[in-house]
Amino acid sequence: MLYSFVSDDIDDSLTRRKAARPEHLARLEALQGEGRLVLAGPNPRVDGEQPGAAGFSGSLIVAEFESLAQAQAWADADPYVAAGVYARVTVKPFVKVLP
Repeated sequence: MLYSFVSDDIDDSLTRRKAARPEHLARLEALQGEGRLVLAGPNPRVDGEQPGAAGFSGSLIVAEFESLAQAQAWADADPYVAAGVYARVTVKPFVKVLP
């Protein structure tokens, strides 16, 4: 089943994000290699793809897991969680309708 991961950053998370980004991306690339990643990306704090010093306010990931418990465990092990980038991560079942 698909699950959505909606993460909210702490204030001023950019330095922590940059430090943990290689490990965070490696986990996403592993999901992609397994054919389980639907989409992933950050939410800029400003209206633009390159927010610069404004940084990011959170992230959205949609990926396939066997259960909500496995999806939650994967979210809990995210390097951004360990680095204190995220204030909270909400994991929910997701049904893709379009496209």
